Amino acid sequence: MTNLEPRPAEVAPHDPNTALSPAALDRLDRSIPDNTKTAYRRQARDFIAWCEEHDRDTLPATAQTLADYVSHLCDLDRAPSTIEQAIATIRVAHREAGHDGQPDTRAALRILKTHKRDRAEAGKRKRKAPPVTLNVLRAMVDAADPATLTGRRDRVMVVLGFAMMARRSELAALRIEDVTFTDDGLTVLIRKSKTDQEATGSEVNIPHGVHPDTDPVRVVRAWLDTLDGSEGPLLRAINRWDQLQPGGMSGAAINERVRKLAIEAGVPNAATFTAHGLRAGGPTEAAKAGQPVSFIADHGRWSKSSTQVLEYIRPVDKWRDNPMRGIGL
Repeated sequence: MTNLEPRPAEVAPHDPNTALSPAALDRLDRSIPDNTKTAYRRQARDFIAWCEEHDRDTLPATAQTLADYVSHLCDLDRAPSTIEQAIATIRVAHREAGHDGQPDTRAALRILKTHKRDRAEAGKRKRKAPPVTLNVLRAMVDAADPATLTGRRDRVMVVLGFAMMARRSELAALRIEDVTFTDDGLTVLIRKSKTDQEATGSEVNIPHGVHPDTDPVRVVRAWLDTLDGSEGPLLRAINRWDQLQPGGMSGAAINERVRKLAIEAGVPNAATFTAHGLRAGGPTEAAKAGQPVSFIADHGRWSKSSTQVLEYIRPVDKWRDNPMRGIGL
């Protein structure tokens, strides 16, 4: 097997009843998110290389091959989520090749369970990017020089990312025409997102802020006045000479800029900050202000079945509703 990444099923081109047109194949291919394809390619490449090194068959792979490969990943101390993704990659490839239910995962999952327990006993926990709280956000904004194009763009990036509770992919996809000013603030169109698989789109309403430097309306308007254009990417690429470039920022570029701003702002543990901190910071501060969980989840476009938003809110609740508070210690 040379390809384990998810792909549309291959069909016999000589049979018109089972063949798919190039347009249909293209749409099937594009139904798989690019980041999923990238992750699966990486996992597939690593599994194939390991199998070749150990003289193992990749398709179909035996339950023992999968279990040994998972053990190998445990030896490398890969995160449990990474190992789970590897198992999923291998199973998907087998299903698409007509080997449903193969390879058996029971032994592999027991090995993974042991790995999780070993990591817990060693004091290793799932790494989480720290939330960009209001104090951190203000420090980042102060570090972004408004006299430069880069500084004005970076202010929009962090303020809007925080106010929208945005994923970095959502920020990267924003276009100028997606932003509408209203009497109450801003309405931002999210054309598609992780939880909007049908790409129906959603709108996020953002009210006026109370501090000039972190007021989303003021910050976005200043940036649009700089761009002096009616369409195109909202977060534009800027070169080292502070000159606008035609294209927009990628998700990876947004991630790197958030980390760099945190470092320049001198916030504690600055190197651990990522763009995800903007998405986590909004719920954290909203929970502190007493906003209902349902309002926060709706604003951040979490699915109704997701428990992720609670991970941002529970740390606030643990302090606010702490049973040791007010007992006279």
